[in-house]
Amino acid sequence: MATITGDMVINEVIRRYPVTIKIFNDYRVDSCCGGGAPIEVTARRDGVDVDGLVRALNVAVEGPQARGEVKK
Repeated sequence: MATITGDMVINEVIRRYPVTIKIFNDYRVDSCCGGGAPIEVTARRDGVDVDGLVRALNVAVEGPQARGEVKK
């Protein structure tokens, strides 16, 4: 089971779990210029609920799309 935490660096999370790009975009977290910083730092700077973002990221990496189970 993957566990994403607020102290993980955004770029590393995206590299490991590409499905998280949509979550960062949905929450309007700067995953480009802010991607070299920890999730918590960038999310707070962008005015985002860190706990909600981290929960959404973990749901995304545990969901069927992340496991390649989505039917076309």
